[in-house]
Amino acid sequence: MIELQNFSNEDYDQLIGWIPTAAFLMKWGGPIFQFPLDHNQLDSYTSQPDRIVYKAWDSESKEVVGHISLGRIDNKNESARIGKVLVSPGHQNRGIGEEMIAQVTAIAFEDLKLHKVALGVFDFNHPAIRCYEKAGFKKDGLLRDHRKVNGSFWNLLEMSLLRTEWDPYFSHKKRETSSY
Repeated sequence: MIELQNFSNEDYDQLIGWIPTAAFLMKWGGPIFQFPLDHNQLDSYTSQPDRIVYKAWDSESKEVVGHISLGRIDNKNESARIGKVLVSPGHQNRGIGEEMIAQVTAIAFEDLKLHKVALGVFDFNHPAIRCYEKAGFKKDGLLRDHRKVNGSFWNLLEMSLLRTEWDPYFSHKKRETSSY
């Protein structure tokens, strides 16, 4: 079973080890980080007052198997952005990403009482897009040539999920039946 737990500085080195290249860092973290990722950058990232950062803990294997954050939490507009979604190497293609998304959306809608959760994903990241669509996220639009990476421009797909579209059954089912 996957549990979202608070990400702390004790988790930094493991996360850094999951980021092998500058292009991968951009795909995962966007422009807020510079390669190589280091403790100072992660301190800045985790210290933002409008962001909650999680690690995904597998209670069966007793391993950290992923990372996710809920940021730009705006209580006035009842919105937030999911970001920095990463399933550890060796644990991908097991539904862990779906479980992480299900749990963080449950936190957003049930605990924080938000109306909307959004995210951005590069349009070539088809596994992530499928994961978000399974959780009910809808495509809002494409930001063409949004980032320049190694001489190429990358398109960013914006997606969102409204509380009225959210299926709490999906989120709770994922929590209760997570096994692989």
